Amino acid sequence: MSRVCELTGKGVQVGNNVSHANNKTKRRFLPNLCQVTLISDALGQRFRLRVSAAALRSVEHRGGLDAFLLKASENELSMRARLLRRQIAKKSAEVAAAA
Repeated sequence: MSRVCELTGKGVQVGNNVSHANNKTKRRFLPNLCQVTLISDALGQRFRLRVSAAALRSVEHRGGLDAFLLKASENELSMRARLLRRQIAKKSAEVAAAA
């Protein structure tokens, strides 16, 4: 399982530990990933995703999973999130056409 956020694409970064003597050794900065269950209003289903804490805040700020996915660009989403985005867009288009 890779350490990448499914919604934002945020992953592991590489940097240096710097000692008091200015010795540098490589280290990894891991994203703060959480296993969360998010509810899609359009589909009426729950989806379990591995997202970063920052992405979770962004989802809440944008008004839920549906709004976040519809506004997000396709290239930063995981394959599961892309499929979910297409399903939500299709369902919202059907609802808009019926109304």
